[in-house]
Amino acid sequence: MKKVILLLAVFVMMTGYIFSGQTITIKGSDTLVRLGQRWAEEYMKQNQGTVIQVSGGGSGTGIAALLNGTTDICEASRDMKEKEYKLAESKGIKPYRVSVALDGIAVFLHENNPIQELSLSQLKGIYTGAIVNWKEVGGPDHIIILYGRENNSGTYAFFKKRVLNKEDYADRTQTLPGTAAVVNAVANDQYGIGYGGLAWAKGVKFAGVKESDNDKAVMPTVETVSDGTYLISRDLYWFFNCKPTGKLKKMLNWCLSDEGQKISESIGYVPLSKEQASANLIK
Repeated sequence: MKKVILLLAVFVMMTGYIFSGQTITIKGSDTLVRLGQRWAEEYMKQNQGTVIQVSGGGSGTGIAALLNGTTDICEASRDMKEKEYKLAESKGIKPYRVSVALDGIAVFLHENNPIQELSLSQLKGIYTGAIVNWKEVGGPDHIIILYGRENNSGTYAFFKKRVLNKEDYADRTQTLPGTAAVVNAVANDQYGIGYGGLAWAKGVKFAGVKESDNDKAVMPTVETVSDGTYLISRDLYWFFNCKPTGKLKKMLNWCLSDEGQKISESIGYVPLSKEQASANLIK
């Protein structure tokens, strides 16, 4: 009998905790997932009783989850598409978008690749298939091996819009499920090229990017992304199904605080300026 009472007590405690409203779910961008996890770890340390569950899957997956009501926060490395906004409207949802960090999409090369820089037109040619051999851009006489992201990725969509001018990727592009996989592939392929968030680059080198052949190439760094001189820069977003209040407002404002932004920089992301972070706070 005592055992039954004890089990009931544990059940009541657990269900009370589960329904206490202190669980926050975050889902979406693989570019942002490391930052989301790091923020969650630190926030839970400071807010005992709050449980934060963070998962990736891609920006498109996160947006779908937000609109289906299966996540509290969507992490996205792109804005919502027009059809996604229309779907939200049809469900009576008014998505609330907040920039939480900045990012540069770096162009990854193998460390032994002699190429140091590429223009936007060269990158477009490489990824649309118009340029197929490294010798066409000053490199060795070898076919270029293309690595990219899957089409549910915000990075895939942003790169296609910004670099490919919305043209299709070459059919021979090998699509991989996350930036870490792209980095790993290029690190092990002397003739490979890839792209992805600046924070993920380990064991590869960057190509400087320039507007045209006559311009000076710019490397992706915290400084060049912050001041906008790096050409493939973007905002990283959190989406909510309405203007956040309560526990979601509290967490968002903490992420936008000096402490939260310092964490983003410490793991390779680009923090917002103090002015932008302050402007994004929910009053």
